[in-house]
Amino acid sequence: YGQLIIVKHNNNYLSAYGHNRKLLAQQGDQVAKGTQIAEMGLAGGAPVLHFEIRRQGKPVDPLKYLPSRP
Repeated sequence: YGQLIIVKHNNNYLSAYGHNRKLLAQQGDQVAKGTQIAEMGLAGGAPVLHFEIRRQGKPVDPLKYLPSRP
């Protein structure tokens, strides 16, 4: 996943963001909603991002946890 950043939300959930060009948050940082934690990388000139949510260490469908789009 290249440069990877993991955000621990609580004891059950974390989100992972991979293929970053630059990490802006460091291990141990507390971040608030809306805080930029990394800059996306590029593959073939196009932005690329690996995103996943894990519940108790296992990947889950992120659409169940993200706000619905209008």
